[in-house]
Amino acid sequence: MKVTITSIELRNPFLYFVLSHQALFITLQLRKTNCVKMKKQGLWTTHYTMTLWENEADMKSFARSGAHLKYMKTSGKIAKEIKALTMRIKS
Repeated sequence: MKVTITSIELRNPFLYFVLSHQALFITLQLRKTNCVKMKKQGLWTTHYTMTLWENEADMKSFARSGAHLKYMKTSGKIAKEIKALTMRIKS
């Protein structure tokens, strides 16, 4: 299994509304995948997501398509910093 934890630090707190709009479409895309579990959390300018996947192929297919790909290409407009960590975990 693979787990990916992502953090995004927004350039300013008002960009939360832009992030929320984008997150809606990304979440809708995610629900159509084989993602095992997803959690998101955030406050003010710092937001986190965690996704759990059965395999790397499903994870990469999601990340490189649809709304996720579209908004990652423009994420520099709202983000001061984005970090992602993916780890293999034993099930």
